[in-house]
Amino acid sequence: MSHHSITSDSIHLILLPSYTGIESISDALRDSRATQLLWLELLVNDRVDLTAWSDHAVVQDAYNKACRWYTTYRSLIDSLLSRRPLPQTPGPVDQRDYRTFIEAIRFAAAHS
Repeated sequence: MSHHSITSDSIHLILLPSYTGIESISDALRDSRATQLLWLELLVNDRVDLTAWSDHAVVQDAYNKACRWYTTYRSLIDSLLSRRPLPQTPGPVDQRDYRTFIEAIRFAAAHS
């Protein structure tokens, strides 16, 4: 499947449209603000199919970061959001992202 065959209609994004105006993963990968927030989209949204972008370094980094944050804050995330679990990925999380993480979790919970 090519990157261009997946449209914004086939993937429902939660955070990126409201925070950046970006409606698709393809567009997000071309926008610096959206790439910085992609990990949060993946953290709160289990409906994003990343198959077409699985070899993209930015997507891999965002997914791994989402998994680390999910591992660290699983009970909080699970209490607020209904999502399939992400793989357990121990590792450090940058606490400078905590405020943005909490804001994103609250936003997703209010819009789910």
